[in-house]
Amino acid sequence: MEVKEAVALAKQYVYDVFSGETISNIGLEELEFDDDKDIWSITLGFSRPWQTQGIQNALVGLTSPKRDYKIIRISDKNKKVLSVKNRETVA
Repeated sequence: MEVKEAVALAKQYVYDVFSGETISNIGLEELEFDDDKDIWSITLGFSRPWQTQGIQNALVGLTSPKRDYKIIRISDKNKKVLSVKNRETVA
């Protein structure tokens, strides 16, 4: 599978799985391919509407939601999603 196909599969999977949460701004953050295991690890970031970055920002009109980051692992052989995990970020 080519890089663009792996990223598109990951984005569609996240969009489908989190569809009830009105996520937005889905974007590629990191990409890695494990040659030994034939597994793609794709980190996607997205926003949820209820996650703002603090009351101070809201008071001055800066209410952009914070980002969540998920690592999606996909088998290159059969194009199946193997896992979705949180990628921890440093605050």
